Amino acid sequence: MPEGPEIRRARDQLAAAIEGKIALKLRFYLPVLREWNRRFDGVRIMQVQSRGKAMLTHLSNGYSIYSHNQLYGRWMVVDAGVLPPSTRQLRVAIHTEDKWALLYSASDIQVLTPSQLESHPFLSKLGLDVLDNQTSAEQIRLRLLSRPFVRRQLGGFLTDQSFVAGLGNYLRCEILFASGLHPRQRPCDLNGMQLRLLAENILGLPRQSYQSGGVTNDLQRAQRLQAAGASFEQARFLVFRREDEACYVCAARIVKQTHAGQGCYLCPNCQQA
Repeated sequence: MPEGPEIRRARDQLAAAIEGKIALKLRFYLPVLREWNRRFDGVRIMQVQSRGKAMLTHLSNGYSIYSHNQLYGRWMVVDAGVLPPSTRQLRVAIHTEDKWALLYSASDIQVLTPSQLESHPFLSKLGLDVLDNQTSAEQIRLRLLSRPFVRRQLGGFLTDQSFVAGLGNYLRCEILFASGLHPRQRPCDLNGMQLRLLAENILGLPRQSYQSGGVTNDLQRAQRLQAAGASFEQARFLVFRREDEACYVCAARIVKQTHAGQGCYLCPNCQQA
């Protein structure tokens, strides 16, 4: 599933292509949304916004289009009139004079009024967005120590969007490794230094991933690995999808365990329970 950095980069692409422009044609291809077809032709796209893993397209008539990519959804931007070859199912098409924004394969799409946006069951429960420049490590530290999370296992709640918005499984694995913590540890088990480091990584690694196009590994190490022939996917992560490979810190073999129903990659030496 795309995580916060991937959705923010998609937002950037959409905003550059359609923000501030008139939607000459706006079409929905899910049966439940077809009643809205032609009703938004000629409206202006005021803003494209990402909130965690969700995308919001705000229109000049007051409505907003909510979409969540889930596992398979993908936004594409193409020149007007150039429909790309794809086996995916088209869900939303926004046509402006020079660009088309096309959403494929997503199934969680809604048209919302301002009041529905305010009370939306997913959006209204989101925690602080890790990619929001106003979110600080101190806010994250206090969130870790708050009653809903202080006694929960880190591997269970780091991907809970009510804790912070934007973290998914790859970021969970990378943050825990960079912090030297095991998924079964809890905030109440940690000392002050560990809490500060964890809070810094909860913000720092997603922001690095966003800025670098998906790299959570040490950036210089990733460059060296690629220069030596590694693919981007082989070089981008610290531990994620590196089962049985050597830890970059201690050379122990990375293992894959299950935590909170998802595969979690970790170093058994650097991240002792």
